[in-house]
Amino acid sequence: VQLQASGGGLVQPGGSLRLSCAASGTIFKIDIMVWYRQAPGKERGLVAVSTPGGDTNYADSVKGRFSISINNAKNTVYLQMNSLKPEDTAVYHCNFHTTFGNDYWGQGTQVTVSS
Repeated sequence: VQLQASGGGLVQPGGSLRLSCAASGTIFKIDIMVWYRQAPGKERGLVAVSTPGGDTNYADSVKGRFSISINNAKNTVYLQMNSLKPEDTAVYHCNFHTTFGNDYWGQGTQVTVSS
């Protein structure tokens, strides 16, 4: 099973993007679904996390601007990003972590916020 991330691109400050991350097959016993990001020269950091039940948590830097949502039937997680800032520029990665301790990663999608 592979994760396919999509939806990145170039957007002006204040704009919006919606990222998607879909599994190519069924992943059992998902514990959490996570979006991370990594900017050039920086370590990868957590952006948002959701449980299959819809409990969510966000990095302080994106609270009130980003929203994570899931479609359990499709094994898909979304990240709605509003009011984007240049400092949101990064490669965004999705991760599914299972209760078995397995990790599935998407290939990353580039988000660039620039005028």
